[in-house]
Amino acid sequence: MTPRRSLLLAASALLAPTPRARAQVQAGEPIASERARFRASNFAAGLEHPWGAAFLPDGRLLVTERPGRMRVIARDGSLSAPLGGVPAVEARGQGGLLDVAFAPDFATTREIYLCHAALVQGGALTRLVRARLSPDATALQDARPILDATPPQEGGRNHYGCRIAFDPRDGALFLSTGERFSDEHRAQRPDDLAGKILRLARNGAPLPDNPFVGRQGVRAEIYTLGHRNPQGLAFNPWTGSLWSAEFGPRGGDEVNVIRAGANYGWPVVSHGRTYAGGLPIGEGTSKPGMADPIHVWVPAVSPSGIAFYTGDAFPGWRGSLFLAALNPPGLVRLSTDGDRATGEERLLRGVARFRDVIQGPDGLLYILTDEPRGRVLRLEPA
Repeated sequence: MTPRRSLLLAASALLAPTPRARAQVQAGEPIASERARFRASNFAAGLEHPWGAAFLPDGRLLVTERPGRMRVIARDGSLSAPLGGVPAVEARGQGGLLDVAFAPDFATTREIYLCHAALVQGGALTRLVRARLSPDATALQDARPILDATPPQEGGRNHYGCRIAFDPRDGALFLSTGERFSDEHRAQRPDDLAGKILRLARNGAPLPDNPFVGRQGVRAEIYTLGHRNPQGLAFNPWTGSLWSAEFGPRGGDEVNVIRAGANYGWPVVSHGRTYAGGLPIGEGTSKPGMADPIHVWVPAVSPSGIAFYTGDAFPGWRGSLFLAALNPPGLVRLSTDGDRATGEERLLRGVARFRDVIQGPDGLLYILTDEPRGRVLRLEPA
């Protein structure tokens, strides 16, 4: 499917939120999608703006709250007390404690990675932290920053990016960073870690086979550049490629397949428009030497966390990419074929602003709602 065709499909699928959708999730009534019937239930509640989550080997769910807390959700949905040892965060604007991920060998090392907004001399930035989860899962131990997406920025507390993904093939750590909004051209600067996707060793150092290693004036951590605010990262389990989702301004949200060394264009090219006046941005929607997205939304859906579905609970959804959408609120499902998006479906319209979606070890989908009284929803077969 061409980006233009994908764009038309996305625009035609947009419908207004409905009270019925909210009633369905409250009541747990069966909901029909194109490829499955499901129920949405409140699995856990009592969270404040939950942002990121990861499943422990025993099936419990570790969740971050943007104000700076972490909790463990038991298999029955009950919440733990806040964990100890969590680093201080800059919880202003869009900043705070954001994503969490376990190391591939967590079962033996207890190693855990956090991404958060940090306030340092000179302003705020995106920070990556490595720690260990205590054996009883009540505290973080030896939490240490291993990478700051420098330079820091005075003023403006938006566009931190902050999603983490591990390459299942070689264990490389990928981190997304936003361009911090105030100076959008940071995304194009090769000596600046903002507006990039970084590829790192587990100590935060650049990997020696990164595409810009040894190039003068280019940070070796950079894997790709030209990103606005990517908050979705997931590896396609069928092709091995890394996919990202990022926010456009007024429209122009994107899904990209991430290729080493590629430039994804922001703010030189974009399908979005300026907030003031709705004017076109940059030099158009495409440019030679810059990578085109595989799927675009106009108007926006504001995609945050993403997940490929590989489970058995919903056979008709296997191979789909799910995106947690903030505005308009809902869950977006993209059907895929290899590294192409082939169709789109909107689910749970108007239920809540969704910040992240993950697949559980039980093959069910779990969704974090971005609310002051945040919840974790669970989608089950009906």
